[in-house]
Amino acid sequence: MESRSEPARKSEPARESEPAREGEAAIRRPPLVRELLLVAGLFLVYKLGRQLATGHTGEAFDNAHRVWDLERFLGLPGEGDVQSALLHGDTLVHVVNTYYATVHFPATAAFLIWLYLRRPGHYVWARRVLAAVTAAALVAHLTFPLAPPRMLAATGLVDTGQVYGPTVYGASPATDSLSNQFAAMPSLHFGWALMVAIGLIAATRSRWRWLWLLHPLVTLLVIVGTANHYWLDAIVAAALLGIALAVIRVPRRTATPTAPGRELVGAGSSVTERPEAPDGPGGPGTPGAQDASDAPELVGAGR
Repeated sequence: MESRSEPARKSEPARESEPAREGEAAIRRPPLVRELLLVAGLFLVYKLGRQLATGHTGEAFDNAHRVWDLERFLGLPGEGDVQSALLHGDTLVHVVNTYYATVHFPATAAFLIWLYLRRPGHYVWARRVLAAVTAAALVAHLTFPLAPPRMLAATGLVDTGQVYGPTVYGASPATDSLSNQFAAMPSLHFGWALMVAIGLIAATRSRWRWLWLLHPLVTLLVIVGTANHYWLDAIVAAALLGIALAVIRVPRRTATPTAPGRELVGAGSSVTERPEAPDGPGGPGTPGAQDASDAPELVGAGR
């Protein structure tokens, strides 16, 4: 009897490896062409919406005065304090303007591409969150046109883009056919940067992953220092992102039973196996051992 049971035990690993391969392929990347069309479509809708929000000059400046007065009432630090630190050298101002003009879209695109290739589950989550925040921002831009602080004489701020370059905006909002300069609140520069940091922290496990928070921090100083946004623009963007994250939950690792005595645990494109604990101390015969082995392993911002 013993000689006949040994071959059966030796063949178990070969049979049990099949569910592991199936689990690894369970989460597939969305079709690439569909995702490209979807993202491009969302971008075009957003750009069209921003163009529909152009004009409303008087309303935009009235709202700007209200926002400026509200910030002073709330005791928020003046945007001029940040700009004064940047104006100590032309080179620093030029670098900050370049950051504002060139990092926003490429950083977000690189973030989505990396998630698509390496963390498909997190990619779908991040794309949905970004789409929700962008849609909410478009509604705000249409209903609450706001002139940025660089246009408001009461702020005493300098339009660093026009003075030092480079700039992504035309000299006059009336003649700027590429962007809506009265769409200051909320700041998608900050909202997207914060989502990039949160998404990378949730999708990775490195002890250094919290350094990604430097991206939204630098972005915040840049958008305020260049006088393109008020503090409240960033606060509203963070609030919208918080609501989106509360509704669209980050994917988590869940336990999936497979062959007897084994289970697969998957998150994103990764799958790990947990073998059954042996008999003896700490094994199935030990009280509480079975509960510990059956507990699902979670992955997210805490991993």
